[in-house]
Amino acid sequence: MADSSELTEENSHASSLLTSNTLSGHQDFDSIIFDAKSIADTTADFYYHGLTTRRYALVGVACSIIFGCLFIIAGVITFANHGALGVTRVFNLVNVDKGALQGILTLILDLIVMLCTESIGFVHGVSLRAALASESRLRFNTNLRLLTAARGWYNPNGALLNGIAAILLITSYSSASVVVCLDQNNSETFQTVDEGIAIAGIPLLILGVALLLQVIIALSGMWAVKALTWSSSPFDLTAALVHYAQLTPTTFRCMRRVSDIDTYEGPAKPQETQPSAWHAHSSIRKVVIFLWVIVAACAGWAVLVMYVWDRFPPSSLFAFSTYPLTPQTWSFFRSARSNAIVYLMPGSDLQVGILLYINIVLLQGPLTLGLHCSELIVNVIRDERQWRCATRSKGLRVAMNPLESIFNHPICLILFIAKPFLHWMFGLSFGIYISAAHETLDFIPIAMYTAQIWNLCIALFIFACFFTFVALRRPSGPQPAAYGHLQTLADFVDEWSPVMWWGHKEDGIPYCHAGTSDHPLPDVKMNCIYAGSGAEPLVPLS
Repeated sequence: MADSSELTEENSHASSLLTSNTLSGHQDFDSIIFDAKSIADTTADFYYHGLTTRRYALVGVACSIIFGCLFIIAGVITFANHGALGVTRVFNLVNVDKGALQGILTLILDLIVMLCTESIGFVHGVSLRAALASESRLRFNTNLRLLTAARGWYNPNGALLNGIAAILLITSYSSASVVVCLDQNNSETFQTVDEGIAIAGIPLLILGVALLLQVIIALSGMWAVKALTWSSSPFDLTAALVHYAQLTPTTFRCMRRVSDIDTYEGPAKPQETQPSAWHAHSSIRKVVIFLWVIVAACAGWAVLVMYVWDRFPPSSLFAFSTYPLTPQTWSFFRSARSNAIVYLMPGSDLQVGILLYINIVLLQGPLTLGLHCSELIVNVIRDERQWRCATRSKGLRVAMNPLESIFNHPICLILFIAKPFLHWMFGLSFGIYISAAHETLDFIPIAMYTAQIWNLCIALFIFACFFTFVALRRPSGPQPAAYGHLQTLADFVDEWSPVMWWGHKEDGIPYCHAGTSDHPLPDVKMNCIYAGSGAEPLVPLS
C-alpha cells in the first residue's frame, strides 16, 4: 500500500457529488445526501495517487530518451562517415554463426524497443484516461490507447497525434528489424572475405527519432491534463472519480453486472455464472476478430509465396531457392536449404529506402497493431481477476504495482514475452539482407522464407486461440462481473478500504443488500433479491 504521503486529503466539498446526480423520485433526499457524503469520505481515507507508479513510468521514459539519443548519435555518425547507405561495423566474425549472432542482436534490440515503447505507452495511456474522464467519456479502466481519442484534432490525446503515435510505434519495430546487418570486405584478389556484424545508420537514426517523437507525444499529453491517479488499479481510478464527483454510484444496482449496464432494471438475484469479456466489452470482440484476420493474412502470405515459387521463373528482380518445401527442409531457423523467394529493391538510393519501409510497414504493421490491441484483453481480464479477489480469503487489495501485475498475472506475462518473440519470428520469415561491402550498402535483397512464414502463422494461431479462449471464458460464482467498468464498480463498492471483501451485508424485505467491507463477509444468498441498503420496492417482484 502507498505511504501516507501519497494519500489524498479529505475533500471538504464531498456534497458536490450530489450536483451531478439526477435524484430519483422514489428515494429520500436526506438519505441520498448521507450516502453520497459517506462514500466521498471513505474514498478520501485511502485514495491512492500512484506517485510510485509515476516515478517508475518516468524513469522508463527517461531511459527511452537516452536510448533515442544514442540511436540518433550513432546514426548521424554513421551517416557522416559512410554516407546515406553506410554502416558501422561492431563485431568481426571469426568461427561464429553469423545468422545466429545477427538474430540474437536483433532480438535484444526488439526487447529494448518493447521496454521503451511500453514505458511511453503507459504514460500516454494515463493521460488519455484522464482526458476521457474530463470529457465524461471514460467508461472502462482500460482502453485501446492508439485507437481511442479525446475530442479535438490538435489535442495531445486527440485522433491526429494518436494516429501519428501508431505510425511511430510501427516504425520503431520496423526499423529495429533492419538495423543489424552483415558487412563483407573482399580482398583485392577476392579469395578471402572479411565478415562482420554492422549497424545500418539510417534505420538506427529513424528508430531514435521515432522513440523521441513518441516521448514528446506522451509528455505533451501528460502536461495537457491532470491525472487523478497514476495507479493502474480500476479501484483507485473509481475511487478518484467518485471522490471528485466525476462518477456517482447508482442505487439499486449492487447485483447488476456490466452486461446489464444498458438496462434500467435495478434489483436482481445472484447468477451462477457471469458473462464473458467478449459479451461485456464491445472492443474486445473487435480485437479478437482482428487477431484472426492477422492469422488468415499470414496464411495467405505463405500460400502466395508458395504459389510464386512454384509458378514463376527467375528474373532480374526475382530469385528462388532450389530446395522445395518438404518435411526435410522445414525448420524453425533459416538455413541454406530453406525454401524462399528473393527479390531486389529497384530504383535509386532514396527510392530503395522508401520502398523498403513500405514493404516492412505493410507486413509488420498489422502484427504490431494486433499485439498492441491484445493489451486490452490482458488488462480487462486482469481488472476482473482483481475484482474477484474480493470473495477470497485474503481479500481485494486496491493498490496495484504495475510491475508486480506482469508477474502475478500469467496472461500479462504471456503477452510481455509474446511481443518481442513474435516480432523476432517475423524477422525470421521476412529477411531483409542489408548486405554491405566495405561499410557501404551495395544492394538490398528481400527474402521470404516459406517454412518460417508458416511457423509465424502457427504461433499467431496459438496466440489467437489462447486470447479467444480467455475472452470467451465465463467466470463462475454469484459475484457480478465488472471487467474494469467504472460505473459498475462504483455501484458494487459501498464501503472503501485498502483491503476489501464483497458479499452479503444486510437482510431486508423485500430486498437484501450486497456490498464491500473491510472484513470478510458471508456469501450472498442465491434465492434473495439484492438492491442496496435501505432500498424500497420500485418494481413488481415478478
